[in-house]
Amino acid sequence: VQLQASGGGTVQTGGSLRLSCAVSGRTFSGYAIVWFRQAPGKEREFVGGIRWSEGSTYYANSLKGRFTISRDSAKNTVFLQMNSLKPEDTAVYLCAADLGPRASPRFNYWGQGTLVTVSS
Repeated sequence: VQLQASGGGTVQTGGSLRLSCAVSGRTFSGYAIVWFRQAPGKEREFVGGIRWSEGSTYYANSLKGRFTISRDSAKNTVFLQMNSLKPEDTAVYLCAADLGPRASPRFNYWGQGTLVTVSS
């Protein structure tokens, strides 16, 4: 499974951005596609995910309401819509394949990351 994240860039505070994560390779049969982010000097932070079989979504509590995850099943692409962006949202955003809580390693496939910069 290969993942390719794209769509990052620079946006002003209050703006919006949509990231994409294209899933390719063999048919993905894992639990979910998830998004993480990592700001400079900080630990990687979970953003949210979409369960692959049913399409339901879940988010980090701190990001609910501003971030929305969706997918285009026909194109095997997952989207992260980010609204009302703040400077503290500045980070490299990465998508990953979540193979489920019983898998080890659980997150075995990662995209390369895309940089989001929110200017004040």
